[in-house]
Amino acid sequence: MLAGVAAGLAHYLQVDVLLVRIALVTLVFVGGIGLPFYAACWLLMPEEGADQSMAGQFVSDLNTWRD
Repeated sequence: MLAGVAAGLAHYLQVDVLLVRIALVTLVFVGGIGLPFYAACWLLMPEEGADQSMAGQFVSDLNTWRD
């Protein structure tokens, strides 16, 4: 719901989005890996219809700035 990460993963894995959300919440409370995983997916997964992720766009901008 926040950044569409769960919906994107659910679409990619062809499962119900509720299952992915439950898994992410469970990972937050059991081991704490859920939040870093969610943040990494948010940065590394491109938005629907986009060519690059936020991280990829940042790297491209850095390379353009350097040149």
